[in-house]
Amino acid sequence: MAVANKNELKIRRAKNADAPRLAELAGQLGYPTTLAQLRERMRRIQHASQHAVFVAESAKDGVIGWLHVSRQPLLEEELRAEVNGLVVAEGQRSLGAGARLLAAAEEWACKRGCKGMSVRSNVIRERAHKFYERNGYEHYKTQKSFRKPL
Repeated sequence: MAVANKNELKIRRAKNADAPRLAELAGQLGYPTTLAQLRERMRRIQHASQHAVFVAESAKDGVIGWLHVSRQPLLEEELRAEVNGLVVAEGQRSLGAGARLLAAAEEWACKRGCKGMSVRSNVIRERAHKFYERNGYEHYKTQKSFRKPL
């Protein structure tokens, strides 16, 4: 399942028809998601100017990865964008799709006036940490995350 040539990989905005594959890939990322849940989440962000979802599509294998980015207007910092989720299919990793998705998100953010990009990555995802560092990101802070259901 290797992507033979980076040029055969297309990066584009996600479409509703991509939902089944995006849900499957969310599960590979560690976030099991039903198709109905994914469709509802896409519906909520699809037309919001603060969000974009990009997919990496290979001619041979179809959608092999996705990235969700959002614009984060903050009081305490310059306008930035955040990678909310990035996954490339098992068997397709380390072949360039993730870097191309990241580049598309960075271009999107620059066009919307963002001064920087940030990403949060679970401490156990060491491979992902190395990926971000290879792509120019630096580890600047370690923190705990808290969540409360509403």
